[in-house]
Amino acid sequence: MTRIVSGSCLCSAVTFEVSGKIDAFFLCHCSRCRKDTGSAHASNLFAADATLTWLTGGNQVRTFRLPDTRHAKSFCSVCGSALPTVEAKGVTIPAGSLDDIVAIRPDAHIFGASRAAWDHDLDDVPVHDGLPGVPSSDWAVDNATAHGLAVAGVMRLG
Repeated sequence: MTRIVSGSCLCSAVTFEVSGKIDAFFLCHCSRCRKDTGSAHASNLFAADATLTWLTGGNQVRTFRLPDTRHAKSFCSVCGSALPTVEAKGVTIPAGSLDDIVAIRPDAHIFGASRAAWDHDLDDVPVHDGLPGVPSSDWAVDNATAHGLAVAGVMRLG
């Protein structure tokens, strides 16, 4: 069965649809994925026989290919959000770029030997529904403001 999923970038300049079967969902801990996401891992869906259609903003999409590797990342040139990348073996879709619910769980963590040193026992880390120390009535604060508060020392991050 062909499934269509849709997504967009943070600023909504780029919107897309991917039509096809999702073959795998991996959390990649390789150093390249950690660098280009700025996080513990990339969360990517892989679809070998899928079709990617840019609905809006296709001219805003840029792709960086790391020389002499298979590593590539597409992103919005306006806001920098990760976007799907068409590769020889199909389409790589950043799970966070989807506006639809991702109805499958990841299949595996990959490149586990490259995990960040701090990426372990995370089930023990407290979970907050909003910003720690900020009343729920103020949760509408955007991420840029939240980051500014953290940098200014208003929020404790560790």
